[in-house]
Amino acid sequence: MLKIAYSDIFVYPVPDKHRFPMQKYTLIPQRLLAEGTVTTDNFFVPQMLSEDEILTTHTSDYWYKLKTQTLPRKEARPIGFEMTPQLVERGRYIAHATYECALFAKQYGIAMNVAGGTHHAFADHGEGFCVFNDVCVASNLLLERGQAQKILIVDLDVHQGNGNASIMQNEDRVFVFSMHGAKNYPFRKQQSDLDIELDNDTGDEQYLAILYDTLPRLIEQVNPDMIFYQSAVDVLETDKLGKLALSRKGCYQRDEFVLRQAHDNQIPIAVVMGGGYSEDIDDVVEAHCNTYRLAQKIFFAD
Repeated sequence: MLKIAYSDIFVYPVPDKHRFPMQKYTLIPQRLLAEGTVTTDNFFVPQMLSEDEILTTHTSDYWYKLKTQTLPRKEARPIGFEMTPQLVERGRYIAHATYECALFAKQYGIAMNVAGGTHHAFADHGEGFCVFNDVCVASNLLLERGQAQKILIVDLDVHQGNGNASIMQNEDRVFVFSMHGAKNYPFRKQQSDLDIELDNDTGDEQYLAILYDTLPRLIEQVNPDMIFYQSAVDVLETDKLGKLALSRKGCYQRDEFVLRQAHDNQIPIAVVMGGGYSEDIDDVVEAHCNTYRLAQKIFFAD
């Protein structure tokens, strides 16, 4: 059964200028349920990340400032949200959801987090709307608990996962692959294990050719027993922040290829959503929903 992490706390109350991206966390489950792709049995409410679990990845100083709401304004500003206890609590649920998805993926082959992909959070600070780094926390928990030995992070968000690269720079058991826009945030990139930088307006044909050539070789090279996939839809041509030019069909083909690589190689895959900022919310929701439809088709079709 496809297990999907969702909680009402994923929808954080934000000012009007940030409200648009938050809508997808409600609309994705609604659409999937309405069309019959999933039922309520597919969803689970995650637990909250404990303090000890946070400290596997984030520094005690950063966590203390979050916990006590004493993060200086200059350190809170790059995160982009007003610093509140609810924001911190939200991040704790999102990060633990990604870990729980990894455990479900080990059982069912795939599991998905309606939120997640907070790849701009570093060990000692947050930025880019990311407080805790969910994929890095989940990876460290799996390794610490002997639930994985080699992890491949496939980050196809249009923005480089600079937090992933920084946190995992000395962790040989985690391979970070990021394919992203060269001339996009973050403008000061970190060094991943493999970075592929794309020119503005890169379209379906070139994007997919690079991915089709790269991912199978990486899977053979890394030989992972867990994949985390950041399936962001800010690669779409309609995205106001992305600067790439993928069609919705191209995004579908991207997801289909990644999921089939995991399925055919019998590697558990935990999927997080990442970004999506098209002017029309339907472009965002439909592209994300395609990933869930593909998960059902590839992993659970009779």
